[in-house]
Amino acid sequence: MVADVLRPHGPKFALVAALQVMGAVAGLAPLLAVAELGRVLLSPGPPDRAHVWTVVLAGAAGLLVRLVFTGASAGLGHVLDGEVQLGLRRELAATLGRAPIGWFGRRRSGELARVAGEDVDAVHPFIAHAPGELTAAFVVPLVSLVYLLGVDWRLTLITLVPVLVAVALVPLLMLPARVREQHAYDAAMGRIAAAVVEFVQGIAVVKAFGGAGRAHRRFVAAADEFTEVFTRWVRGVSAVAAGMQLALSPPVVLLAVLTGGTIRITSGGLAPADLLPFLLLGLGLTAPVAALGHGFDDLQAAGRAVGRIRAVLATPPLPEPERPVLPDGDRVELRGVRFAYDDGPEVLRGVDLVLEPGTVTALTGPSGGGKSTLVRLLPRFFDPAGGAVLLGGADLRDIGSRELYRRIAFVFQDVRLLRASVADNIALAVPHASFDDVVRAARLAHIHDRILRLPHGYDTVLGEQATLSGGEAQRIALARALIADTPVLVLDEATAFADPLTDRAIRDTLAGLRGRTVLVIAHRPETIAAADAVVRLENGVIR
Repeated sequence: MVADVLRPHGPKFALVAALQVMGAVAGLAPLLAVAELGRVLLSPGPPDRAHVWTVVLAGAAGLLVRLVFTGASAGLGHVLDGEVQLGLRRELAATLGRAPIGWFGRRRSGELARVAGEDVDAVHPFIAHAPGELTAAFVVPLVSLVYLLGVDWRLTLITLVPVLVAVALVPLLMLPARVREQHAYDAAMGRIAAAVVEFVQGIAVVKAFGGAGRAHRRFVAAADEFTEVFTRWVRGVSAVAAGMQLALSPPVVLLAVLTGGTIRITSGGLAPADLLPFLLLGLGLTAPVAALGHGFDDLQAAGRAVGRIRAVLATPPLPEPERPVLPDGDRVELRGVRFAYDDGPEVLRGVDLVLEPGTVTALTGPSGGGKSTLVRLLPRFFDPAGGAVLLGGADLRDIGSRELYRRIAFVFQDVRLLRASVADNIALAVPHASFDDVVRAARLAHIHDRILRLPHGYDTVLGEQATLSGGEAQRIALARALIADTPVLVLDEATAFADPLTDRAIRDTLAGLRGRTVLVIAHRPETIAAADAVVRLENGVIR
């Protein structure tokens, strides 16, 4: 999976690895120089001054080359990491922008935030750091082995004993049980992240209705579950990980080298000066292998993160017609509409409804009757499982999404405002709108006076310089819909949080919008009385 992400950047990634290989090999030069100096200086007779200086200069040159090449590799790796993360976030933004709006309602915001944030960030160590660790883990031991085998192959095998013990333990970290525990850990981490986000986002409502205790218990339950899963995972890997770290620790490596060296020297098979390369390179032989474990951890974490990213990227987009048609008028018609969420029971069961142009239709009925589902079919949050929703005689599925949203605007109770200026929030659907247009829409939504009382008026950044109440946020959303000037307007009790005077003023505004087709979920008698038609939806059917 990670390879699929890196494939478009293959040449740059290969260059990062090549630079790291050259830097890692050059980094051995100082160690080899010290080992060679020790052998030369400890040998009988006067040392060859020219050879000594050649060795010293070679070691210094190797150190300089290592700094240059590893620095270039690290810099290019971070640039490549930025490109990959930017590409992933752009793909996610494009995918989420094409996904049906109703798809978001069935997913926890915390999980999506984790995919776009933490999971994309999880690719960073693998791209920017793991190449160096993995390359060094293979190249440095290989070059060291070639050199040490030339000195004494028997002591080389003894030096490798701790490495072989650590490598033999690696498969124990990849047992099916360990993999399942890792996936369970990731899932529990996702649930606790979602619990935190949802708790914070809903804290005001939770406190207002005295549900803080229940919400806190849900969060604690998620935390307890995470603790249990994490503890089980740690217990499974701790013994193996500790054994690997012990085997590769400097004291154990030095003990193996000194023990083997003593045996070889006392038996006359090795000159005392030849022990020095093993003492220097023995640690260099094991340290990269120890880092290899962290590199594999990063690789596995990146692989799991990319899996979750790919799952989101695989979200089927809202189907676009190959040959879009244009509606002929603004008449809205539902013909035998049926709908169910996933594999659940039908929420709408054969709904027939006509919304004539220039009329206000109030949709009433008990909670759970399917009202919100029905109104969300008009802006095509979902497509019906059966029947059709028509606009101007054309099936919504045959109308391009751009054209559809030029003709249908919607305002729901759950209002989301951007962390941007009030003017930008209102002009979201019409970025080229003039300031006068923004003010006119705000006046129609009866929010203009409140905006003027904000610290910077229409330039006030919401969420940073000011916070609006629920009713005020709804009126901003209403102004956003009004400035779009669409012929069809869908309202899900969009004045539910408004005071009676403001509610009446907004109803008068909507009544004055002649020519628009308005569908509103209504509970207040005043809203129902002002409608041209009243429809009752109960148990998914029109009564």
